[in-house]
Amino acid sequence: MAATIDEYIAGFPPNTAGILRQVRATMHAAVPDGEETITYGMPTITLGGKYVVYFAGWKHHISVYPVPVGDEALQQAVEPYKAAKGTLKFPLAKPIPYDLIARVAVELAQARRAD
Repeated sequence: MAATIDEYIAGFPPNTAGILRQVRATMHAAVPDGEETITYGMPTITLGGKYVVYFAGWKHHISVYPVPVGDEALQQAVEPYKAAKGTLKFPLAKPIPYDLIARVAVELAQARRAD
């Protein structure tokens, strides 16, 4: 199991690793005060030691967890990517919607700050 996000990303083929690096950068841009760690074997962005958002690479997709609740426009935007409960799947064979991933991270960070 990877001890750092750099180690985690390095375990993927170059194309997937590049996408994971961009997802990571997107999340840091959306949550600039976020910290990072590995939780449950996945890269995790945290605030104050509490998780905000996880991301993971798979053979055919990138996943982001959890799915934010509340904002209706965001719910409609993420609907095509919803998979299992609390999971967004972004197929590697299609363009990755980094702007949507940023919106998800912002929404989740706002919810975490409100806790």
